[in-house]
Amino acid sequence: MMLLNVLLASLPFVAIYLYQTLRYLRKKQYAEWPQLPPSLLWGHMKILHEFIERGESKRHFDIVLSEVRESLGNPPAFMLDVRPAQRALGVICTHEVAEQVSKNTKSFPYSMAKSPTYAAFDHLLGPSSIVSAQGEEWKGLRRRFNPGFAPQHLLSLLPCILDRSWRFLENLDAHARARDEFTLDELCINLTFDIIDIQPDKPGAVTMDEDFHAQLPKDQQGEIAGLYRQLVTSYSPGSRGGSFRWGIGDFQKRRRRNALGGRIDALLKDLIRRKFAEKAQSEKTTGGKKSRSVLALSLQGIEELTPQIVDQTCDQLKSFLFAGHDTTSILLQWAFYELSRTPRALNAIRTELDQIFGPDPSPSVVRDSLLSDHGDQLIRRMSYVSAVIKETLRLYPPSGSARLEPPGTGFRVTLPEGNSLCLDNAIVYICETIIQRDEAVYGPTKDEFMPERWLGDTDTSMETNVDSSNEKPGSGRIPASAWRPFERGPRNCIGQELANLEARTILACTVRRYDFSKVGLGEVARDSTSGEPIVNSKGQYEVQSRLFNTAQVTAKPMDGTRMRVSFTPGASEL
Repeated sequence: MMLLNVLLASLPFVAIYLYQTLRYLRKKQYAEWPQLPPSLLWGHMKILHEFIERGESKRHFDIVLSEVRESLGNPPAFMLDVRPAQRALGVICTHEVAEQVSKNTKSFPYSMAKSPTYAAFDHLLGPSSIVSAQGEEWKGLRRRFNPGFAPQHLLSLLPCILDRSWRFLENLDAHARARDEFTLDELCINLTFDIIDIQPDKPGAVTMDEDFHAQLPKDQQGEIAGLYRQLVTSYSPGSRGGSFRWGIGDFQKRRRRNALGGRIDALLKDLIRRKFAEKAQSEKTTGGKKSRSVLALSLQGIEELTPQIVDQTCDQLKSFLFAGHDTTSILLQWAFYELSRTPRALNAIRTELDQIFGPDPSPSVVRDSLLSDHGDQLIRRMSYVSAVIKETLRLYPPSGSARLEPPGTGFRVTLPEGNSLCLDNAIVYICETIIQRDEAVYGPTKDEFMPERWLGDTDTSMETNVDSSNEKPGSGRIPASAWRPFERGPRNCIGQELANLEARTILACTVRRYDFSKVGLGEVARDSTSGEPIVNSKGQYEVQSRLFNTAQVTAKPMDGTRMRVSFTPGASEL
């Protein structure tokens, strides 16, 4: 009885303590940050839900963040308090602030640590993935895999890229003859998945010296390709808010991911053991030609294949399978779409390719030229092609970068106006969708597809992603740090050179052979009398409805990019 009385007497003090703690967390801890009005109980979750409900039900969460930022007067950063669902979320909106997060410092020699929220994708990437690895572990992985992504080595993969692109062209030809509707998403994913799994009898390999036949009919595809596609699809949003998760996952989807992830792991581990045995036998009998595939580099110097090494290798294979196909497939879809509704850009890219490869638009001519002794020079001459790639990735970056500032470090970022913000214990989200449409940098054309803005500055190589290239706008040149689809600093994307090479090669083979027409979302509006496309004041075709990004792990066109395709006049047989 006495204990009960003590407990009852202490309740007011407990309530006061909880109230003061909650008030500190909601009202004071991040009070210096621009933010929406916080609720004492809900933080920003309730008002954020209201923002989500206002627009397209499956739009990507980055689009919601853009709307929140606009409502706050477009600050360089803002805070969302979504505790206890996850840590407070600091959204970085300008390149000057993003650069402070991504660069190396004394406290973070390899830039700020990656966020623990990447654990949500463990089935897809693996818990020891190079994507989420930290510190010295990450440094060791990066050093191990760098040779496989060296520019000169990647050029040796051109025959393989062209070979796999031929299957893509054959599939497009079939749709052009059938005049049917199809999802470009599926074709582009299969193409880039096929490239990332280049087979061993071809000169060079990217991931694992294994052909998964991803571009063949589904009943002829390798099992891993089909299972991996199902696993990615399981991350499709089932409710409003796109990629934003409150930490309470859908049970059925999680169970499905467990099953798919387990099956993929088993297949990849069997493959790792088989390749290790083949490697040992090859080295014993012939000395073996060294491969630079991710699998070969993972096993380099390994004498005993322990369960731990198998697990780690499996995680790296999954990471490169996903990252190696995803960015390029998204880039191609948006590039084909934007070119199809921007006649001046389509004419410009075709004119440049005519000048480089001659007036014959046959992919065979492009292939033979690229495989010649001066193929690398031809690739470097594709300035407008590179501008299209750069502008597409500016408007439609596949993802942002989430970091975590550990509590107690006192790390602060300085805003353009001079004041600073503390990032302690917050997830820091570099929102590339916002940064790359910043009106202070890109002006009133920030939302327009204008490849011309990059002419004279079309370099998309990894060399441009260095911290020192953070020049101020105003000289007519866009600051290097304001274009960051592959992120920047020490942890920039290891595969960006491969993505650029793939995209240039595929665009060179396709844009003069085909005319694409969007179906459904983003379809061109036509004059009711003439039936001709309606051209707006910006030189683009008007559309009946807007095509937008949704979340499927990364940001992808909402409807799978439903298209029809036709041959251009004079297109010959492959």
